[in-house]
Amino acid sequence: MGSIRPSNIKRIAIELVEKNQGTFNVNFDKNKAILKTSLSGVSKRTLNLIAGYVTRYVLKKQSRLKKEIEEGTVVAPPAS
Repeated sequence: MGSIRPSNIKRIAIELVEKNQGTFNVNFDKNKAILKTSLSGVSKRTLNLIAGYVTRYVLKKQSRLKKEIEEGTVVAPPAS
């Protein structure tokens, strides 16, 4: 079974990843260091939860993109 995270952790993590395309990667420690500089006044536990979900979300996005490329159903990302 997977771990269940609060919706506010997921929302914050997804917003940060979408706003900062290319900043986060699959390395938890690097993501945690990036979040430490951008989020102030956040507890260590909350920071770790957000960094963990950011890492998992980036992995999920990469695997989804890889699968779409293999199937030939790549959808262009929305223009910023």
